[in-house]
Amino acid sequence: MKSSLRNKLESLARRLVELDANLSSEDVVRDMDRYRALTRERADIEPVVARYKEYALAEADVATANELARDPQMKAFADEEHASATAKMGALAADLQRMLLPQDPNDERNVFLEIRAGTGGDESALFAGSLCRMYTRYAERAGWKVEIVSESPAELGGYKEVILRIIGRGAYSKLKFESGGHRVQRVPETEAQGRIHTSACTVAVLPEADPVADITINPADIRVDTFRASGAGGQHVNKTSSRVEIFWSITGSRALTDEQRTRLLDKLSSRLTTEGSIRVVASDMRSQSRNRELVEERLAELVRRALVVPRKRKPTKPTRAAKEARLESKKLHSNKKRTRQNKSFD
Repeated sequence: MKSSLRNKLESLARRLVELDANLSSEDVVRDMDRYRALTRERADIEPVVARYKEYALAEADVATANELARDPQMKAFADEEHASATAKMGALAADLQRMLLPQDPNDERNVFLEIRAGTGGDESALFAGSLCRMYTRYAERAGWKVEIVSESPAELGGYKEVILRIIGRGAYSKLKFESGGHRVQRVPETEAQGRIHTSACTVAVLPEADPVADITINPADIRVDTFRASGAGGQHVNKTSSRVEIFWSITGSRALTDEQRTRLLDKLSSRLTTEGSIRVVASDMRSQSRNRELVEERLAELVRRALVVPRKRKPTKPTRAAKEARLESKKLHSNKKRTRQNKSFD
């Protein structure tokens, strides 16, 4: 193993010990964002360190086999152990090099999977339903949790559009390459003459983002104003600037995407100023520093609530009788059309 690779693995082993010490402290749960970041980093490092420990054990077995080889009576056994440990070291070294490759930062996130029926009419909706069942079964086998965020069922079955939320570690890394167009050629259930139809669906896989942790509020986008009481009063009331007002520019912030900016402007329209900034006030405490903390907490809570995407109400599914009646109607219409064509040919 190269010295640079060994040094990297040693540093990861030391980092794992530091993470265990930080996570065992009592103050870590006070900052949930930091706690989630530490647990996520530990989950990424632990498999690499475990594999490196296996490599170290195999390396120790090789050293032990070399010592046993000095004894003529143990040479055959030592050679066998040496060959086995050397082969194991080679396989582990290849695994470690693969595990240390740079990864997509979104690989461990949950995903939103959107399936939309394309060309093909009712058959494309049936194909969308088949895709939905396929991804649901794949997620169940992988041990992931699946939630239906919204759905638009078709009359004959399947979906015109369905959005799934798949919760599980590594979901985005396994499903991100499924994005794009999917096509099927088959004899659909709606076809009475046995002709092959081509249907298509589109699949979009998006990583789930933390609406608050992924937004960094630039201090340059914030203006803080402080006020004090005026008029007659005691010796203290006119000297303490306890009222704090904070203005955060939504329109000028570069940390927001267009969708997030539009959602904030829509949800917080009552708090917007003419310049497109959010105005938050705190004057509950006599201390200016405490009011500053309160106003920042209120701003973060406003942004958190405004960026939460509400779940759409699930529309009611058509009954089985309605589906069968619709299918019978289509078959009857197809038979009548075929009869008219045969009469015209005669």
